[in-house]
Amino acid sequence: MSIISLEVCTASTADVEPAVALFRSLGDPARLAIVRRLAVGEARVAELTRELGLAQSTVSSHVACLKDCGLVEGRMEGRRVYYSLARPELLDMLAAAETLLAATGSAVALCPTYGVDGQVSAC
Repeated sequence: MSIISLEVCTASTADVEPAVALFRSLGDPARLAIVRRLAVGEARVAELTRELGLAQSTVSSHVACLKDCGLVEGRMEGRRVYYSLARPELLDMLAAAETLLAATGSAVALCPTYGVDGQVSAC
């Protein structure tokens, strides 16, 4: 699946559902914070809970969602599970998003539908 095809670009919603699901999976503030934290290195749910100030059940639920999406993976060490990013490409995408946000200034944050006050979530 290609979001942008240089060969043929038509205004169509066909074949964009996986990309929509990817962006929705990152659209929740808690999930994005978890991904940003895991970009630094692996962590356990207990560490994420402490660092993000969220309930353990909330963090576990969001990690499970990211795992189901194939973005996060777990590594067992005894009885502990250490989570990390499953795809290094995710770091490239986050870096590109930061560049785009810097270029657009506050336009995205002020968007009445998806801006800071807009609430869109998945999982």
